[in-house]
Amino acid sequence: MSTTPKRSRQLQWWLLVGLAAALSAGLYRAIDKKRTQQTEAMAAAEALQTAPVYELTPADVFTLAELPLRQTVAVSGSLQALQTAAIKARVAGEVQGLEKREGDPVRAGEVVARIDSTEAQARVRQASRQADAAKAQADIARRNAENNQALVRQGFISATALETSSANLAGAQANHEAALAALDIARKALGDTTLRSPISGLVAARPVQNGERVGVDGRVLEVVDLSAFELVAAIAPADAVPVQPGQTAQLRVEGLAQPIPATVARINPSVQAGSRSVLVYLKVPAQAGMRQGLFAQGSIEVGQASALAVPVSAVRNDKPQPYLQALDNGRVVHLPVPPGPVGQYDGEPMQQVAGLKSGTVVLRSQAGAIRAGTQVRVGAAAAPN
Repeated sequence: MSTTPKRSRQLQWWLLVGLAAALSAGLYRAIDKKRTQQTEAMAAAEALQTAPVYELTPADVFTLAELPLRQTVAVSGSLQALQTAAIKARVAGEVQGLEKREGDPVRAGEVVARIDSTEAQARVRQASRQADAAKAQADIARRNAENNQALVRQGFISATALETSSANLAGAQANHEAALAALDIARKALGDTTLRSPISGLVAARPVQNGERVGVDGRVLEVVDLSAFELVAAIAPADAVPVQPGQTAQLRVEGLAQPIPATVARINPSVQAGSRSVLVYLKVPAQAGMRQGLFAQGSIEVGQASALAVPVSAVRNDKPQPYLQALDNGRVVHLPVPPGPVGQYDGEPMQQVAGLKSGTVVLRSQAGAIRAGTQVRVGAAAAPN
């Protein structure tokens, strides 16, 4: 009986020891976890306070240097055929004989459609009969005048009667001439019922169908001659100053793989009222695959110059004033750059810059936007381009 309470006290003692050990282990783990979290938080804070260093390649930078530039003026616009024609109805009526469709060829002078000529033919017959009647009246008045002249010489009638017959003759002749003029007008209206193409080319549009009634000046066909084109480009007045007729240009036309040569044909002497731009007309030779309305862009070569320049793509415009991203002691600085003349160097558009030193390292567009003051490391020294 005495051993049972003793064993019970030992069991209680071991339970208390186990509970104390478990509590100690849990407390240790909690303290260790908190210490680990504090260490990680301090490391994250230090990482946030440490500015990142951007790694760039030599292809991401450009070293500013004096370059021989081909001075150019950028142009863009839609190609327009030099000769186009809108074939319109010159008389109202029903369209007949319209067989040409979009893309069909036509020749200059070819009959492409007719307007119902029933009414025009009737008017020609009416005018012809009226002209015949007026001629008959004029013949009668002429004979009367001739007879009266003989009677006046013989003294049978007075000079007043002769004057009256002469006046009647003049009136009859005038009526005959008016009738002939009306006949000419009727014949012209009959001729206007036949529609001919004034130029050779291809049908670009057919806004009506056979059997439709059109009014005067209603469009029936549109014809485009694709043998010669021109580009109408609107440029700023400052850019237009060096542009002269005869200067050459290179154009990129959508859909065509190779650039197309062009020549400045003429320059509009007036500034456009709305846009305040100057229109320049470039003559473009026809090429296979060219169509009216294709978009084209390129540049006119206006001279040569040697100047400090940067790639046009390196000039950033995400601030109120254009700027360049440059390197200064391994850090990015933003340098404002005013607009300047644009030229070509080794096929790349370049902008002349003022106020920068030769040897300044500038970030190209592929480097992306980087905040000023950010540290940058270039993989290799940037050689002058």
